[in-house]
Amino acid sequence: MKVLVVNTGSSSIKYQVFNMDDESVLAKGLLDRVGIPGAVLVHEPQGKEKVTIQKDRLDHTAGMKLVLDVLTDSLYGCVRSLDEIDAVGHRVVHGGEQFADSVVIDDEVKKVVRECFDIAPLHNPPNLMGIEACQALMPGVPHVGVFDTAFHQTMSPENYMYALPYDDYEQYKIRRYGFHGTSHYFVAHRAAEMLGKPYEECKIITIHLGNGSSMEAIKDGRVVDTSMGFTPLEGLVMGTRCGDLDPAIVYYLMDKRGLDSTQINNYLNKKAGVLGISGVSSDMRDIIAAAGDGNPRAQLALKIFCNRVKAYIGNYLAKLNGCDCLVFTAGIGENGYDIRESICADMDWLGIKMDVEKNKVRGQKIDFAAPDSRVRLLVIPTDEELVIARDTLRLAKGTLT
Repeated sequence: MKVLVVNTGSSSIKYQVFNMDDESVLAKGLLDRVGIPGAVLVHEPQGKEKVTIQKDRLDHTAGMKLVLDVLTDSLYGCVRSLDEIDAVGHRVVHGGEQFADSVVIDDEVKKVVRECFDIAPLHNPPNLMGIEACQALMPGVPHVGVFDTAFHQTMSPENYMYALPYDDYEQYKIRRYGFHGTSHYFVAHRAAEMLGKPYEECKIITIHLGNGSSMEAIKDGRVVDTSMGFTPLEGLVMGTRCGDLDPAIVYYLMDKRGLDSTQINNYLNKKAGVLGISGVSSDMRDIIAAAGDGNPRAQLALKIFCNRVKAYIGNYLAKLNGCDCLVFTAGIGENGYDIRESICADMDWLGIKMDVEKNKVRGQKIDFAAPDSRVRLLVIPTDEELVIARDTLRLAKGTLT
């Protein structure tokens, strides 16, 4: 069975085709600059040369058609025809409270995705455009929605509620939702395998560090708490997002800078984080290089970034009453061994002791804990697309029988 996984952003379409018999990737690619001039598709078929295709301008429907044409191309495609693709899995960022699992997409599901536009304006509209474009081009196969928010639906009210008038929760559904769910799900289950324990008996803290970053406290197979909140702005310091902030600062800045609600939202999401602190870049590699050259603001950005992660580790250790392991994943978590070293330093009292030399790896699955560490320290490369493909296979089978 072959599954196409689609992740549609506001100006991009990312995709992979899996052969689910052995979970191998037959092809993957990224169509960038959708809806703006100079669209570029980079397509990587298994066992063949990478292909780059440039177009003047494409909307999401035309972009999806280009992707499907490339997948079936006689020279660099991975299937002879679209009939070989049995199901399509779509990443959807926000499913509100309605979905605690992935679902086969129908009109009611699309209605819920649309209802979440207000609370995920940057993500859900392009997600839905991708779904509808793909359904129009592939109407005869099941389409499955896999939600970033679904994994966090086991949280209890004391962890997902904010201290606001309860009416605002009932009327506007203001609560902590959490994001990066497929990544946290994947690495948490892999961690349980590495520990040699059933997932339902583990205490795990997962640390997804990329341009967007989040953490998760997991106990006995259930999410206890997560760092991102009503939106992905809350929690850790990120590439361009501020993370946790005194809310009074928002109104103070609006007054001092003369910003409206759209402008302050852009300010906190696009101009803050390590970019705002360092003045160098939102890319941690650039900041590390600048810090190494003696840039004091880059050095400060690194310290703030790592200190916020440390604070959440302490928070989650208290809520879990200890843990079996910390799991580092995503671009920075998997490759930034110097960041991992800074985060794990001076935490011996909490049972966290690392082997500094063993930690010096990039992009590899490893346990870099010292032999006498009570908490295992794991690096596990994430695979969100595989999670989507597996869920799509599971749900599509029921529609194909």
